[in-house]
Amino acid sequence: MHEIFTTRHNPHVDPFLTMWEWQIPVYLFLGGMVAGMMIIAGYFIFSGRNKESNCTCYAIPFTSFILLSAGMFALFLDLAHKPFVWRLYTTFQFTSPMSWGAWILLLVYPALIANILIRPPLWMLQRIPKLREISVKIQSHPFLIKNIGITNMILGMMLGAYTGVLLSTMGSRPLWNTSLLWVLFLVSGLSTAAAYVHLVAKNKEESELLAKADNGFLVVELFVMVMLFLGLMSSARPHIEAAQLLLNGAYAPVFWVFVIALGIVIPLGIQLLAVNHKIKHTPIAPIMVIVGGLILRFVIVSAGQYSHWFNAHFK
Repeated sequence: MHEIFTTRHNPHVDPFLTMWEWQIPVYLFLGGMVAGMMIIAGYFIFSGRNKESNCTCYAIPFTSFILLSAGMFALFLDLAHKPFVWRLYTTFQFTSPMSWGAWILLLVYPALIANILIRPPLWMLQRIPKLREISVKIQSHPFLIKNIGITNMILGMMLGAYTGVLLSTMGSRPLWNTSLLWVLFLVSGLSTAAAYVHLVAKNKEESELLAKADNGFLVVELFVMVMLFLGLMSSARPHIEAAQLLLNGAYAPVFWVFVIALGIVIPLGIQLLAVNHKIKHTPIAPIMVIVGGLILRFVIVSAGQYSHWFNAHFK
């Protein structure tokens, strides 16, 4: 990831030029969303909801597989030495977030495939009839199914946390260098995943459940943001100036309008009215949550690149 670590401390550089670098924000967004979807699908399987034929836990894994592959492709495009990416898998560096991430991503795919094999979609069964036998064998072992659910939840949490840890270990970037960034990205990933499942679920009970869960995730996300900014504002001057980039600086309009207002507060209000049966459920709120989650990654990555320990002037 050569560009994400580029020094941007020239006060005359337009900070929004960094927002054109889309690969890393898209990768972090899709990785976080897939992590949330794995946790949700794993919970549904573990709690026995997979017994219902229209459970979204059967549709989520295949969608997650596609989204994660798209995210990995975006990450691949950002690599400076693409032919040598295989070297990540020739060793494991315990203190390296990139090494952890590479191996977590390698484990996520088998977990998703195992989830898919519990009940493969009809089009897949038509093309590969042998999958039906595998599915029947898996369904005859309830203990195995529960373990697949648990594995998906654990790997989902690890994947979601990793997307934040990847940035927070960069001590030279004050905005990223906070222990709460991984919590923010994990909760945001859960929120966008819950919004997506609420949007596509055919089971009305699950749709209602995910709308309520998303409301909780949005509230927690706001709380984590408050704690994150309180931590930055009570730290050294570079951390304070980094926080001000979002609070009242160059990125403040995008952050307050698209992340806080349109991405959290307004959809939270709409969904609170919907789950209390004051208004009908609408796709507008979950779409706003998903878009807000994507913009959050763009803002955090771009502002983090622009912040620097040696950058005394952000304006």
